[in-house]
Amino acid sequence: MTTQTQPRIHAKPDDLVPRILVRVMFGLVACVLLIVSYATFTGRPLESTPPVADIIAERAIVLTGDASGAARVLDVHGVVIADFAADKGGFVAGVERVIARERAKVGIAPTVPVLLQLRAGNRLSLFDPATGWSAELMGFGASNTRTFARLLDQP
Repeated sequence: MTTQTQPRIHAKPDDLVPRILVRVMFGLVACVLLIVSYATFTGRPLESTPPVADIIAERAIVLTGDASGAARVLDVHGVVIADFAADKGGFVAGVERVIARERAKVGIAPTVPVLLQLRAGNRLSLFDPATGWSAELMGFGASNTRTFARLLDQP
């Protein structure tokens, strides 16, 4: 019985990443893992978080959305504030999915309102009092922030 061996494919030595660079990369990954583990286990407080500012305006809203990108924003009485088509509501639907996932972790219904807050310094944020989750919307670009700012202004 003869066994047929497959030829081994090797890269040219010039195309290989030098072994020392691979070791350095794994060393950096290990260092980052150690630093993050140390900070987590010792309870080190978060740094570089936005400062807490006074709330200028606030509105309770209920977000609903689907995977197509369509989204609907309701007030606490169930009145539609905004209805976004699939090609216009991607960011709102994405935020709704994040909030739904956070709520699913602790068993809270997705229909509980979140707070859209305008803070001093013209900072817009979303806060979910049910889970403690929050997001500063300025980090998602001007057009996405404007979408939520319009929700705050609507009657």
